[in-house]
Amino acid sequence: MRKAVALRYDRQKNRAPEVVASGQGLIAEKILEIAASHQVPFYEHSELVEALSGLPVGSEVPPELYDLVAQVLAFIWRLDEEQGRDRRGEGNS
Repeated sequence: MRKAVALRYDRQKNRAPEVVASGQGLIAEKILEIAASHQVPFYEHSELVEALSGLPVGSEVPPELYDLVAQVLAFIWRLDEEQGRDRRGEGNS
């Protein structure tokens, strides 16, 4: 069964990314559908999804997962640079 977890990270407000949605099956499909409709990129990593899906929505990512989540953030920032977007709130006023 497919699983999905959505994270939000505002490096000016948060110490760590937080889980904003999590689910499997139809809920996972809905999370992915909403992300796609808002042009939010997907990053597939089954080990990370397994670990994050055990966290309650609203909780911060624990330190032991920082390295894996950093890979996701780096991937998204590279995509944003390639597409001329800045999701970090810098630059594009």
